[in-house]
Amino acid sequence: MAEAQNGSAGPQAVPAASARPPATPEGVALAYGSLVLMALLPIFFGALRSVSCAKSKNSSEMPETITSRDAARFPIVASCTLLGLYLFFKIFSQEYINLLLSMYFFVLGILALSHTISPMMNRFFPANFPNKQYQLLFTQGSGESKEEIVNYEFDTKDLVCLALSSVVGVWYLLRKHWIANNLFGLAFSLNGVELLHLNNVSTGCILLGGLFIYDVFWVFGTNVMVTVAKSFEAPIKLVFPQDLLEKGLEADNFAMLGLGDIVIPGIFIALLLRFDISLKKNTHTYFYTSFVAYIFGLGLTIFIMHIFKHAQPALLYLVPACIGFPLLVALAKGEVTEMFRFQLSGFMHASGSRFFPESQPSQHGPGPAWSYESSAEILPHTPRLTHFPTVSGSPASLADSMQQKQPCPRRRRQQSPSAM
Repeated sequence: MAEAQNGSAGPQAVPAASARPPATPEGVALAYGSLVLMALLPIFFGALRSVSCAKSKNSSEMPETITSRDAARFPIVASCTLLGLYLFFKIFSQEYINLLLSMYFFVLGILALSHTISPMMNRFFPANFPNKQYQLLFTQGSGESKEEIVNYEFDTKDLVCLALSSVVGVWYLLRKHWIANNLFGLAFSLNGVELLHLNNVSTGCILLGGLFIYDVFWVFGTNVMVTVAKSFEAPIKLVFPQDLLEKGLEADNFAMLGLGDIVIPGIFIALLLRFDISLKKNTHTYFYTSFVAYIFGLGLTIFIMHIFKHAQPALLYLVPACIGFPLLVALAKGEVTEMFRFQLSGFMHASGSRFFPESQPSQHGPGPAWSYESSAEILPHTPRLTHFPTVSGSPASLADSMQQKQPCPRRRRQQSPSAM
């Protein structure tokens, strides 16, 4: 959800308080334009990185797969979480809750930012850099019942990235500065789009449709979402000051956008990119269509919010656009029937990982796949999403790898930078 608000940040769109002078038109335009640009960056680059992630042979860096069952339960789990936070803020001291949340997101933010900048930082290390290997291993039990809790391999380059990310983390923890908040927010968003994969387009429609209802209900139907957003101090949103031109970096009249409005449509757009590539037609029609649709939906959200000065659930505009535009393109190309009938297993995860080259005929005849699927049979090592990420879009593979109970040895990451 988008928001224009003075002072503290949150993921809703609310009118500016009368206690402060209104922002100038230039400041408002700069803030909204910056939010749109910041929202597009993690979606675009996260989608590109999701292709390499899906092809990865590294078991610990495999994406989390969201199935249709997960997608159907997601709005219910999100609603319970939101209501639980609302009750916590009503019953307990907001100060102590935000202290715990700050520490939690401090750790996650450092891991997410480190993972985000690692491919870029690898380009700056000289060839003769003394790169030593390390392993962090925790086990539980003994003998045949012994199982790995953590098995994480890393090197000196990873430690450098972690140290740089820790500087940003300390800055955020001490100052809660909006730039540090945005660095963490962008890292969360990019990791979410890269590492959370929908298993087919139908699942994406279920997820977006369910969260469409969730967003509309909790924004228009109650004050729960707005209350939590105003009370929740964590990098779960991107913010940009509307009074930057007047106050500089110390500005505090923020416009903001929740990370959920980036990650949720973003994973659907990333799925369409992988679908385009799997068709082997050297075109990214559905990806670019959905990307333009996201820009249109987000722009419409900001316009409606600015006109009516009221909280706006961004998914109310983003979901119809991101689903409707690709569907119209498919209709224009005469591929809708084939899309719903034909099923294509997306990416090969085996020795010689590759994309499926051609569409194989089914009993209904050949054609492109609206029900494009990253099949469990084709991706046997891809872990199924058994619990849901926070609304911030935190990096699932890094956080969840610290909690998985099954053995999951980590092989060395490729030294060449991953696709950005």
